Formats: sequence, structure tokens, C-alpha cells
Amino acid sequence: MRGIAFLFYVVAILYVLAGMLFGIHMAGAHDFSLAPAHAHLNLVGWVTTGMFGIYYHVVPKAAEGMLPKIHFAVATPGVILMFPGIIMSIQGQGEALAIIGSLLTILSMLIFLFTVIRSRGTA
Repeated sequence: MRGIAFLFYVVAILYVLAGMLFGIHMAGAHDFSLAPAHAHLNLVGWVTTGMFGIYYHVVPKAAEGMLPKIHFAVATPGVILMFPGIIMSIQGQGEALAIIGSLLTILSMLIFLFTVIRSRGTA
């Protein structure tokens, strides 16, 4: 695995490590009120980002050009902002960060949809 596929996969692993540590912290504190943030970090961060990496690895043609780099540049801050944004929202500290992160994450998925459609038949 190389290039953008590798970058997506490494970041996905970092997300799941952060998710695991956050889960351990919640368990140790016996406070699961932030479980939605934990779930989003693991699902969007680990699973979705990891699947992006796997797709770009399996369909190398899709990993060519500028679009995959733009995809990475949108997807990464989307997760990074969404996670603390959900925490802040749950704690009543505002929803702006969660909204920004969520919008970036949706944009990331739209870019990925376009990438998948554009690269069909090249696997």
C-alpha cells in the first residue's frame, strides 16, 4: 500500500487508537455520556477512512490525480473537527464545530462518490 491509500489507512489507524483510548477513559471514569463521540470517531474515523484507503489501494486508477488529495484534505479535518465538536455539543458548549466537521465529512463522502463513479470499470 502506497500513496494516498497508505495515508488514508495510517490516519484511520490513528483514529481507532484514539477511539480505543477514549473508550478506555470512559470506562475508567464510569461515564459513558460521550459515547456518541466515541462511536463517531470509530465509525467515521476508523471504518470509513480505512475503507477509503482500501478502495484507493484496490483501484489504483482512482488514486491518481489531484482529486484523491483533495479528498484526503477534506476528510481528515472533517473527522478531526467532528469528534471534539460532538463532545462540545453534548456538554452544551455549542454545536458549531460538530456542524463544520459534519459538513466536511459529507463533502468528503460526495467527493468519494464522484471518485468511485469516475473510476468504475478500472479495477
